[in-house]
Amino acid sequence: MSDVSDLDLDGGDSSELDSKPKKSSGLAALLPNLLKLVAIGLGALIFIVTVSVITFNIMNHRGTAQTAIPSTSPFVGARPQYSFFTLIGIVRTQTRDPVPFMVSVDIVLGYDLNDNAAATEMTNRLYELRDFIRSFFRSKTADDLRPENEERLKREIIEHLNQRVFSSARVRMVTFNQLDVISGN
Repeated sequence: MSDVSDLDLDGGDSSELDSKPKKSSGLAALLPNLLKLVAIGLGALIFIVTVSVITFNIMNHRGTAQTAIPSTSPFVGARPQYSFFTLIGIVRTQTRDPVPFMVSVDIVLGYDLNDNAAATEMTNRLYELRDFIRSFFRSKTADDLRPENEERLKREIIEHLNQRVFSSARVRMVTFNQLDVISGN
């Protein structure tokens, strides 16, 4: 029976080495718990982002705006009203082309509403206005006076009148009652 006593199958007496518990290092014991916490946090983050994106898409109807923006704004300011100076009359001159064209123009000048000083200055400078218009159109060619250039001509006239002719009056708008360019042939 000596063979049975050497095997010690029921774990009776242990030697001194077996009686001391094994010590594991602190990091090795903490690592599985740390990995579990990181995995739970990462899963929660993915879940929250997914739910947020789905909710955002549902609220925005897949990217379409909830409010309709009107194409024209009801808050567009009213166009200003002007007083008009019509005493200039029809001015006739020639262009500076090699074969001159005849120009016949009737200009109306718009100025600020109820600006009596501007009306007085325009009336007092009537002959200067006629001379300016005659020389302005005499310096142009027939190509400069084409209908597609009318807005540019109006801007030039306003600029010249406000800077060179008038001292206190300000021209705000120029309209042509007549602008005829007639071939000299």
